[in-house]
Amino acid sequence: MDVLIFFLLTCVSLPLATPDPNDETCLTQLSQTLKDPLNNLRNGTKSTFANPCSGFTSYLPGATCNNGRIYKLSLTSLSLQGSISPFLSNCTNLQSLDLSSNSISGPIPQDLQYLVNLAVLNLSSNRLQGEIPQQLTLCAYLNVIDLHENLLTGQIPQELGLLARLSAFDVSNNRLSGPIPASLGNRSGNLPRFNSTSFQGNKGLYGYPLPPMKSKGLSVLAIVGIGLGSGLASLVLSFTGVCIWLKITEEKTADEEGKMSQFMPDY
Repeated sequence: MDVLIFFLLTCVSLPLATPDPNDETCLTQLSQTLKDPLNNLRNGTKSTFANPCSGFTSYLPGATCNNGRIYKLSLTSLSLQGSISPFLSNCTNLQSLDLSSNSISGPIPQDLQYLVNLAVLNLSSNRLQGEIPQQLTLCAYLNVIDLHENLLTGQIPQELGLLARLSAFDVSNNRLSGPIPASLGNRSGNLPRFNSTSFQGNKGLYGYPLPPMKSKGLSVLAIVGIGLGSGLASLVLSFTGVCIWLKITEEKTADEEGKMSQFMPDY
């Protein structure tokens, strides 16, 4: 009984978790850059942004709280538009960010590097543009990076291969180019390995584990060869035709001269 009373008194004496101003800034700025045409985030008001959590309970759709802080944010398949606010990095307690299957455009903010606790990043099936920021390497706890089905360009940062916890990686069906970093395509030791499905659908991307690219040089040589061959054949035919025409002309001239000589008087 005494132990129970001590426990209750201890719980009462513990301070309640207070709203974090960083979370408020994070959510407020994100709501301003994202467009919600179907009003799926109707609970996103100034008051709920100021106090989004009560312990482990969240007042926002798609948000999960942990001790009064935003812990997970999952806003998938909501027809969201607009862009990702760099102020999202203010949600410093965030461990999972899932904005997949929307119509979000613009770049992936480099400021996501400040989400040092982030383990899951899923921005797939959107319209994101620009390059994959190499600064994501600073999110040392990343287990999942899923960026497939976007409009991303440039090369895959080789620094991403330094993420020792990375167990799922997908950048398929973008517009990436250049070589696949060996640190991602040919991982060694106990590091999880990624197969070709993680990289396919990028016309300019090459290297293991993708199959070898078809040699474009042979095609060009073949085209040049065909062109030269056709040109040479045409030249030969033209030359032959000219020779035949000259021969025929010469024979006609000779015949005409022979005929004329028959009618000319002798002197």
